Amino acid sequence: MAILNGASGSPTVMWRKPVSWPAAVQWAALVALSALIWLVWNAAGLPAGLLMGPMIGGIVFGVNDLRLDVPRWPYMGAQALIGAMVSASITPAIVASFTHEFLLFCGVMTATLLGAAALGWLISRAGLIPGATAVYGTAPGAASAMVLLGEAEGADVQLVAFMQYSRVLLVALGAAIVARFWAGVATGAHAPGTPWLTPVHWGDLAAVLLLAAAGQQAARSLRLPAWALLGPLLLLSTLHAAGWLAVDLPRWLLAAAYALLGWHIGLGFRRDFLRHAGRTLPVVVGAALCLMCLCGLLAWCLTRVAHIDALTAYLATSPGGIDSVAIIAASTPRVDLQFVLALQSIRLLFVIGLAPWVTRLVVRLSPHLQNVPR
Repeated sequence: MAILNGASGSPTVMWRKPVSWPAAVQWAALVALSALIWLVWNAAGLPAGLLMGPMIGGIVFGVNDLRLDVPRWPYMGAQALIGAMVSASITPAIVASFTHEFLLFCGVMTATLLGAAALGWLISRAGLIPGATAVYGTAPGAASAMVLLGEAEGADVQLVAFMQYSRVLLVALGAAIVARFWAGVATGAHAPGTPWLTPVHWGDLAAVLLLAAAGQQAARSLRLPAWALLGPLLLLSTLHAAGWLAVDLPRWLLAAAYALLGWHIGLGFRRDFLRHAGRTLPVVVGAALCLMCLCGLLAWCLTRVAHIDALTAYLATSPGGIDSVAIIAASTPRVDLQFVLALQSIRLLFVIGLAPWVTRLVVRLSPHLQNVPR
């Protein structure tokens, strides 16, 4: 800060940007801040702490004009690991359950995807949020994957992240409240998680990483949208569902992937964006609640048509937060855990695979989006 004499002779206070810290010091401070936020987040029993801690830490740095960038190759590796993580949920038992309930699952997934796409179209049609950003922001599930896909399709990645993770929090909160007061299940900070230092099968891990890299390059050659994510996801899901490959990623490796993704998102935030995001908060919350109501209606239909337990149906159709939904479902004795995980996992895969094409179709069929940047 410097005090200068103005034209009238009165002192004027001038703020000068402090000398930038060395990059290594900035990274060390960012890691420490992210870890602190994660600890607080986890103690509060909130979901996705390994992602939200680094993302909030990155936001703090971004809005204070401390410029850091996640290097390209580690970021590509993080996308591959996210794809591998999703593929691990596609098991032979889930494929068998999907085959047995094929028409039921397809009906629920189609209704959810179309409802979310229609909601995104209405938001963009009203001019509240631009086209592709609105569609990716309202996609029902796979929050981290939707951010990556939205970025590849030219959407506003920070706004997509804001919409997706706001919905994740609301859905997790809603599921916890329903389970607590409906079935008497306590959910919170002490929910069991995967241990950090479980034994690692290095041969299987090496095979997963090599195949993930091969999947990335194959998808890049085929010019798939969001190839860095979809390539590993599609290849590893096929091999894992067939029982030919064990996908068991250690928690510390996933934490590194989440941190890189969170920092990539958070460091892109600036003060002017936060002001804009604050203005869209009513729209974001309203969209999340509408999507939750749609999925609640689908759950009610499942109870009537397929005679499924109401709490099982509600958790199976919750729009996102598969990790927190799985913990809540596993804590409730009367819930059909396999049905919940099957519907959630298959929808996750379908949402990721179909989102780019759904978005392009919405934009192509919407005259009001033809000349609007996506």
